[in-house]
Amino acid sequence: MKLFGTDGVRGEAGTFLDAMTVLKLAKAAGIYFRKHSTTKRILVGKDTRRSGYMIENALVSGLTAVGYDVIQIGPMPTPAIAYLTESMRCDAGIMISASHNPYEDNGIKFFDNHGNKLNVECEKKIEEIFNDNDAMISEQVTGRNIGASKRIDDVIGRYIVSIKSSFPKDLSLHGLRIVLDCANGAAYKVGPTILEELGADVITINNKPNGFNINENCGAMHPENVAKLVREYRADVGLALDGDADRLVVVDENGDVVDGDKLIGALCKYLKDEKLLQGNGCVATVMSNKALEDYLEKDKIKLHRSNVGDKYVLEVMKKEGINFGGEQSGHIIFSDAAKTGDGLASALQVLALILKSKKKASEVLNPFELYPQILHNMKVSEKIPLEEIEGLEELVKPLRQKGMRDLIRYSGTENKIRLLLEGKNKKDVEVGMETLKAFFKKVL
Repeated sequence: MKLFGTDGVRGEAGTFLDAMTVLKLAKAAGIYFRKHSTTKRILVGKDTRRSGYMIENALVSGLTAVGYDVIQIGPMPTPAIAYLTESMRCDAGIMISASHNPYEDNGIKFFDNHGNKLNVECEKKIEEIFNDNDAMISEQVTGRNIGASKRIDDVIGRYIVSIKSSFPKDLSLHGLRIVLDCANGAAYKVGPTILEELGADVITINNKPNGFNINENCGAMHPENVAKLVREYRADVGLALDGDADRLVVVDENGDVVDGDKLIGALCKYLKDEKLLQGNGCVATVMSNKALEDYLEKDKIKLHRSNVGDKYVLEVMKKEGINFGGEQSGHIIFSDAAKTGDGLASALQVLALILKSKKKASEVLNPFELYPQILHNMKVSEKIPLEEIEGLEELVKPLRQKGMRDLIRYSGTENKIRLLLEGKNKKDVEVGMETLKAFFKKVL
């Protein structure tokens, strides 16, 4: 059974992700982590989905069955689990969340003892144990070796202190009016608390989760809600998080959504100006607009590209000795402040940039113009390996000769092919995309 996708294990709760599958996965993960155990403790957090109760209890059963003690901390952002796993000296951390997906879905993300997301090799080993029935039976423990679980409700303060400490001590949010959308998700408590304690006038929306309204017409996937209120309340900036608060979308004082690549560019330049940028580089994914690359190049900052997924961004950051990177979708990583994409840590850096620039958000977060780019998803009957599709290389060659950048890949979770075409001439890009669509419609 194939379990892991781009970001942990994710699927519809109760079908793909049912209680028995989760229990079995927990046992497999426990067996894997036990090989390098130092504390025999695993931290478990979750977002606000109703199915989190089912999955949490199944995880506890599976982990205690192979000898682990489990610390349950309730609803907390994904980056908080990464931080607290290392801070509380746990062997591993587990976050129950399907991020920006609707409430019907749920997921499980694993972190090692340093708070890092597991790499593909580690996930593969857990999957091998999951599919090894003999190991699943023989590795169970009995008697005094069976683990225990306890719930701790006061760790929220540790995470709040950690995030606040990433904000420059010479700055204050006093006088700043901020609209914050918590997506009825995991940051519904910590988000407003952090901003208010730093002095901001905070207008908070979608901070009343009921188990079913997470991401529902709100949060980072629907920044138009924040945009409307920014204009209505004449706020300085709007911030929209997703269900597990690892993603951030920013809205300027005019109610315009700030493009993710522009946000990365502005923040990267800010870090360099503040002499905080390590490795004189930045990491973005293959999806990011080339205009970002050209903008950074003017400042002699090298853009490194990774596969889609914040854990792949982080892998390249570590390899290149870089402390900043992100995805245009809003996952932004300041590795000096957080172990993974952290919407609240990113928000504080955005606010610091605005305050230090003494400019409005619309000015400082719009540092360059994007090149025309078209994204198109097509359903396919089967995922024929791209290198086996006859005529594809001949098709894209003239597009590249015209200076266009193409990205063609299959979805990791759906029967879809994703087409991206980008270039400086809008008409060329439009014609090129129609050519690509016609080709794949015929072939696939």
